[in-house]
Amino acid sequence: MDLHPFEILRKPIITEKSTDLQDDGRYVFEVARSATKHQIKWAVQEAFGVTVTKVNTMNRQGKKKRYGPRISQKKAIKKAIVTLRPGDTITIFEGV
Repeated sequence: MDLHPFEILRKPIITEKSTDLQDDGRYVFEVARSATKHQIKWAVQEAFGVTVTKVNTMNRQGKKKRYGPRISQKKAIKKAIVTLRPGDTITIFEGV
């Protein structure tokens, strides 16, 4: 792999729904738009020392917002829901 794991994994997404998924061993990350499922799996395993069993990805298109007379576009992102082997956890999410 030519990318560093933290170039693929941009940041964790912490919402009410994503914290509920943590009980099932699933974690949500914002990832690079060009990253494939294999690269995401490799990056999570390298960065956190866990075993990934499944990766689901989704592309969210940027919304158009109006601020008075101006129209701006929010950025589009790619999200990945990563399922870990039972018993594995990622410590940056603990206590959130």
